[in-house]
This record gives sequence, structure tokens and C-alpha cells, in this order.
Amino acid sequence: MLVLLTAGCVGDKEKTNVGGVESMDLSGKNILMIIAPENFRDEELLEPKKVFEDYGASVTIASRGVDSARGMLGAIVTVDEDISMVDVDDFDAVVFVGGSGASVYFQDEEVLNLAKESYEKGKVIGAICIAPSILANAGLLDSKKVTSFPSEKENLEAHGAEYTGADVEQDEKIITGVGPHAATEFGLKITEALSQE
Repeated sequence: MLVLLTAGCVGDKEKTNVGGVESMDLSGKNILMIIAPENFRDEELLEPKKVFEDYGASVTIASRGVDSARGMLGAIVTVDEDISMVDVDDFDAVVFVGGSGASVYFQDEEVLNLAKESYEKGKVIGAICIAPSILANAGLLDSKKVTSFPSEKENLEAHGAEYTGADVEQDEKIITGVGPHAATEFGLKITEALSQE
């Protein structure tokens, strides 16, 4: 498994007052990160994953039909669980990673139902880059304040969302991010939301 070292990540010794939030702790929390089988965006997986693990969470990576997945920039990661085997009850948060490959899930009924079930059960839900369209297509963004990669603005608004274009946006338990440059901030916002539960 290829591990990319990315700048701007939270270090193991920097767990207090990061992003203005003190004493965040995700010990005992389980986070599911859903990636495309190919062409997920490397930073949008690896940077939030590092943040989550630095704060003590356990991270499970799920995808469709593969044992390992390849990112747009070449990262190869081991897939822990096939989407068809996911039990939402096992997780405190579900995070949809972007990248061009994420479009494979836009009309995937199993993934859309997983998103709906996560929402109905009160999980923290994250989506970054183009992945917020998964949430929109699942019917979760009506009247929600959200952001995404600009290409998804029209689809989000067509599903009733209020598109802001901010780097990171939170509306109740739905957290969205604009793209790779906001990946660490996105991870921190999810960490903050989970640590308050």
C-alpha cells in the first residue's frame, strides 16, 4: 500500500487548539470513508483520514468491487469492505470522497440508500468535491447550506440546496467540502462534529 505524505496534516502531537477547537477526541468512534474504485481524489481521502486517526478514530475504507483502489494522483489504497457489505450501524460517520471517479455513485441505488439510511439514523455525513451530488441525488440536501466543486452547483441547487461555494460548509450533521485544497479543514470539521456527540 502506497502512503503519501501530505503537507498541512495534523501531527500526532498537535491535537489541541487545531482550527480553534480544543481537546477533540474521537477515541471509540468509527468512520466509514467511501471511495470510487478508481480516480478518487488522493488528498480528499488521505488528509481527512490522517486527521481522523490522529484524533483516535478507527477508519474503514469502502468501495465497489475491488480489493484496492487507485487515486487520480496514483495513491493505491487497500479497500477494507465492499459497499454491498456495509452496515451503517457500525459507524458514527460516513464520508463520501470526491475525485472524478465519484460520479460512478451518482445513480447507484445502493449508495444512495446508504446515504439516506445514514441520515435517518443521525450519523455525521461528509462529502467533498463532486461527492455532494451523491447526497443531493439521495434527497438529503433540500434547504441545506452546502458547498462542492463548482461543477456540481447546478445539480445541488436543482435538488433544493443552498450552494455557498465556501471551502467547507456545515448544516446540522451534513458537512461538505469544495475540493482538495480544503481536505484537511473538511476532516477537522467532521472531527469537531463527532467530538461533540
